Amino acid sequence: MSLKLTILGCHSATPRTNSFPTSQFLEINNRFFLIDCGEGTQTQLRRYKIKFSKIKHIFISHLHGDHFYGLIGLISTFRLLNRQTELHIFAPKGAKEIIDLQFKYAKSWASFPLHFHELVSKESELIYEDAKVEVHTIPLKHRIYTNGFLFKEKSKERKLDMNTIEEFKEIEICDYQNLKNGKDFILDSGEVIENNKLTLDPSLPISYAFCSDTKYNEEMISLIRKVDLLYHESTFLEDKADLAKTTKHSTALQAAKIAQLANVKKLILGHYSSRYKNIESFLIEAKNAFKAVELCESGKEFIIEN
Repeated sequence: MSLKLTILGCHSATPRTNSFPTSQFLEINNRFFLIDCGEGTQTQLRRYKIKFSKIKHIFISHLHGDHFYGLIGLISTFRLLNRQTELHIFAPKGAKEIIDLQFKYAKSWASFPLHFHELVSKESELIYEDAKVEVHTIPLKHRIYTNGFLFKEKSKERKLDMNTIEEFKEIEICDYQNLKNGKDFILDSGEVIENNKLTLDPSLPISYAFCSDTKYNEEMISLIRKVDLLYHESTFLEDKADLAKTTKHSTALQAAKIAQLANVKKLILGHYSSRYKNIESFLIEAKNAFKAVELCESGKEFIIEN
């Protein structure tokens, strides 16, 4: 399994008995990321048996309450659990000031290393990278500074074609890594065996794009083109298109148009307004423009393997 996305909350505005604001837990190539942290996030983490210790990186799209009001509570719980592992938070500028102020007046501080990476750029930028995964921002258009996030695996090593390799006695185990890295092999005679004759193409890297609150924005298309999975907010249906424009949100149909133009493999919808009692209407509307679409629900998992 290369990617598993667990929806912790997917509704807009205020929490309700059976609906929670935005939060997601992403596992990609054995890396773990918490995306947004609305109220109730830590309750949902417990409900779906996600270990707190896995969370080392949190990404906050913007500083509206339904996307980060659960953050101070989660940090405080980490302290109560005697956490020692460092925590990295990627969030708009101002997040650190808010958390520090809450700690100041509670006379309570994190007992573990807490690192804020505050975001200000209005252009897409690489904000996280390790040996297997990288994360880029996706600038969005909302009422305040907002980013989506593109999570993608790095290109993988080439696969050894053992049937062909075994035909060349000069190729030894110590040569395998060079072949995986794409290097040709030179025989003792000086003959060059091209790498593509000894190896196979690796599986394509998996990618996930999280597009939080935003109005319809075709500028993001070049950043999310052909991703395996796209989450795009769909606060309203087309019956409230004027309200979507005023509040700088999107409709289900608009989200589907973005997915279609970006040629993504699958679209998932969320951030539903509580004014709609039947979220199936979002699915019906979106399918008018894009067929490979599903609805977010708390606890629902999306898995991609390659």
